[in-house]
Amino acid sequence: MTPVTRRQLIVGTTALISASAVAGCSTSGGTSEGDANVTFLTFETPNLTPAYWDAAIKRVTDKHSDIKVNKIVSPTADGRTGYAKQLLQSGQFPDVMVGVTPAGFAEAGNLYAWSENELKDFIFPTANPIGGEHHQLPANTQSIPPIYYHTKTFADAEITAPPKDWGGLLDVCAKLKAAGVTPFVVGGGKDGFASSMLLSGIVSVDLYSKTPDWLTQRRADSVKFSDPDFVAALTKFADLAERGYLQKSDVSRDYAATEQAFLDGKGAMYPMGNWFAASADSKKRKDIGVFNFPSADGRLVVPAYTGGGMIVNADAKDLDAAKRFALAFQLDKTQLDASVKADGLIPAIKGYQPPADVGPVYKAGYDLYQEALAKDAVVHAFRFETADDGLLPGVTDKVDAVAQDLITGRKSPAEAADYLDDEWAKAN
Repeated sequence: MTPVTRRQLIVGTTALISASAVAGCSTSGGTSEGDANVTFLTFETPNLTPAYWDAAIKRVTDKHSDIKVNKIVSPTADGRTGYAKQLLQSGQFPDVMVGVTPAGFAEAGNLYAWSENELKDFIFPTANPIGGEHHQLPANTQSIPPIYYHTKTFADAEITAPPKDWGGLLDVCAKLKAAGVTPFVVGGGKDGFASSMLLSGIVSVDLYSKTPDWLTQRRADSVKFSDPDFVAALTKFADLAERGYLQKSDVSRDYAATEQAFLDGKGAMYPMGNWFAASADSKKRKDIGVFNFPSADGRLVVPAYTGGGMIVNADAKDLDAAKRFALAFQLDKTQLDASVKADGLIPAIKGYQPPADVGPVYKAGYDLYQEALAKDAVVHAFRFETADDGLLPGVTDKVDAVAQDLITGRKSPAEAADYLDDEWAKAN
């Protein structure tokens, strides 16, 4: 989900990306008469390397030999939606895109709406409706954020078990700080989501557990960010920084450096999406545990997002080929297994079971999610919703900015709430 290794595409004011410009990114060989050409926008991260994408594309084109794929790589992993907007504005909107937020594109008529029959293999076919239609394949579930922790660091601080409620989490933080350990590792920089993970968890477990359609109400202007419940969540988040449970300087650190800081033991806990499990398991780490984001009263509430799959350009030159490529890519069993091991995803495909040899960190997080699902304790993950019940286009970045301002003390919770209301009005 986030970057460490990536090939940069330098986009000038003309931003010309022609077939010849991306030929070096093609993974399916040359083209010939009768070929169906598909441009595919993707992104690269520590887990999702160039080799990962190339192998996945090849598995599809081996089965659909008429499809030729030109791969385009977003300059940054977290900025892929913005990059797609640039390509649309320059007349080079890709045929297929992965991990790009459909909001804005769908309303403007730029995206293909999948039919009920085309979505028959997905567990949550009606996830993320936009205007009553479904534009993004609901391919994967991500729990956002569980909290990862160093088991030895907890033991050294005489913490015998992960906390079950918010008061318990504060007690854990106090013990860690007293032991000279920074409780939380957070980040920011060009990957703003790493700053807002704790805020996302607080809003999700505190506010959404009481008002699961809060953002739908916000879109209807029935509630505001400056209302007491949301300000309380902002205050709870700011309090962590005021207590010294995270470092203000961390907000300048990008995602890759943030992940490495946690792995290097520069903090005891790491609030991050379940994709981190793949990184921990790939490094054979046996000293990392995971627990659910604690609610105020200890009730089981697990924030998650289902979607994140491919979207297809409604005006793709060969729409049939674009759709066939997207569905074949998302439903391929080998690809699903690879996504589990490479990016810690929980495939939302009917009948799918993860490989038996998944790592212990992934398995622990997977079991936590399955328990919550069985107990109907799953809520939306604030900031990560992408449809009619999500943030307006552009506001996600403002949430990240607010998180950084609360961490550094540049804004009070009340000021942050007013800022979000102002930005919402502009976006609306």
